[in-house]
Amino acid sequence: MFKRDQSTDTATGKTPPPVHEAVVEVTDAERDALTFTAYDLDVHLTLASSSIAVRTKLTVRNSGSVPLKRLVFQISSSLHWDRFATEVGGRVEPVSFVQHTIDTDADHTGKAAEAVVSLAQPLAAGGTVTLTSFYSGEIQQSGNRLERIGAPEDQAAAADWDRISPELTGLRGYGNVLWYPTAAAPVFLGDGAKLFESVGTQRRQQANATMQLRLTVSFSGDAPDAAFFCGRREQLKAISENVNLPVAESPPGVATADFPTRLLGFRTPSLFVTDRAGTVSSDSLISAVTDHYDAVPAYDAAAEKVQPLLRDWIGPGPLRMLNIIDLNLINGQGQPFEDDALQATPMRAVDPSLLAAPLAHSLSHAWFRSSQVWLDEGVAQFMSLLWLEQSAGRDAAVSQLVKDANTLALAEPVVARDAGANAGQSLIDARDEIYYRTKAAAVLWMLRSIVGDDALRGALQLYRNDTKQDADPKEFQRVLEKAAQRDLNWFFDDWVYRDRGLPDLTIANVTPRALQDTGDKQSWLVSVEVQNDGGAAAEVPVTVRSGALTASQRLRIAGHSSASTRIIFQGVPQEVVVNDGTVPEVTSATHTKVLIIR
Repeated sequence: MFKRDQSTDTATGKTPPPVHEAVVEVTDAERDALTFTAYDLDVHLTLASSSIAVRTKLTVRNSGSVPLKRLVFQISSSLHWDRFATEVGGRVEPVSFVQHTIDTDADHTGKAAEAVVSLAQPLAAGGTVTLTSFYSGEIQQSGNRLERIGAPEDQAAAADWDRISPELTGLRGYGNVLWYPTAAAPVFLGDGAKLFESVGTQRRQQANATMQLRLTVSFSGDAPDAAFFCGRREQLKAISENVNLPVAESPPGVATADFPTRLLGFRTPSLFVTDRAGTVSSDSLISAVTDHYDAVPAYDAAAEKVQPLLRDWIGPGPLRMLNIIDLNLINGQGQPFEDDALQATPMRAVDPSLLAAPLAHSLSHAWFRSSQVWLDEGVAQFMSLLWLEQSAGRDAAVSQLVKDANTLALAEPVVARDAGANAGQSLIDARDEIYYRTKAAAVLWMLRSIVGDDALRGALQLYRNDTKQDADPKEFQRVLEKAAQRDLNWFFDDWVYRDRGLPDLTIANVTPRALQDTGDKQSWLVSVEVQNDGGAAAEVPVTVRSGALTASQRLRIAGHSSASTRIIFQGVPQEVVVNDGTVPEVTSATHTKVLIIR
């Protein structure tokens, strides 16, 4: 299957068409027209030589508006397309193609090998076709794309650590290394956020694709231990011709693992191969693949700190183990990578209190899962905020919310009164982290303020066990409404199902009026009108203050409208405060009006 001799196609017995290295004019519309609906991958890794050989059966759909006379596929520039074939009437027929190199930062080399495949018949808009492709080459660490924009070599290596090696194989996929076929217009790190937007678009576009992997690993010496594909772990099974020989005398061996067909979901396909078994924490929450065994007790102690919070909010125990791969195994550094309950990060023996906050996020993925990415990632981010509140106080958590809201405000569009339903990204269709993590966590915090801790806690626990309905984007609303006994359609419509931007609140009018003196303290009736010039509805606290004395009510203001409330205050009011920083806004998230009463 992995024979690289080009003279004969082993599947058909025919001589394959010639492969030409030529520059071909390809439009971005052609590149963006393909949606991958199924991957069936046979991958052979040779660890000692950093090489990969792949046979893949691809099903793609023409998502464009016009028929395609040719199909465009890309892999890393360190790889080489060997051949393409299609099945016609039960027969495998070679397909002619040419390949050339294009510049793109979707791969760590800064380039991609692009194949332009000719079709016998144009692929109609909405139509699908299945092809078999073969490609091979080497994947070594490369920081080329970062170095060409001025990054020092060590910083480039820390960011782009993907490679095939005996110690650790780590391939993070589109946006890092193109180890599987993709199709997208070139994107570059120097062009704003285009690369990261393209990664999100790819994830969203192919979330419903199915993926299957049969993995073969050739090794020398000790057999590798396990493979992780799209966050899933499978034990590698070594095939040895003579198990009685010492390791040093053994011939090169082979180990295999199969990953059955599953939906890809909102993720970038990743592949890791580890050379050793994980060290399991004392409570079996974490399995860490590391040779820094002195770091494991710190992670164990940090997990012990955050477990009560997770049990209280999400459920009595985890759904799966958190797997951590120590990036020190390859170069002692590396930017962290996360795919649900799999994390690749440098591990060090540090104070457990420093690890607790990131572990609150990571362990949330072991406790909670959802096919709705805003919940899958948002709940983890929300747990980090709750841990911050628990460990450092509410003011610290609100301060973090305000900081995150400032970043969100830069991304959110200003939605006019007559704007369409979705001016930006709704949470159920979110592609960018600023939405499905930052905004999602803010949404959960606002829901906490609206329905209370008990109702939100109960809803998260019920939803975690409601796996049959998880695919329905409106199921969480129904579960929460049942727990809270409240209609929340107004909130979900503006904040989850549509993107109406952010609220833009101002204190339009404050009218204090003295009430009849009861003989103890003068009471005042304070009328407060709040204007919302933003597109999203907001329910915020309105607080009247006088020194340490306060009185509050919650007020809901629909988008592009105003609302008012009246608060009875025991004492002479000195100021009115609208919003406490927990509801993100276009500008300031706290509004104060000083009262001068004579």
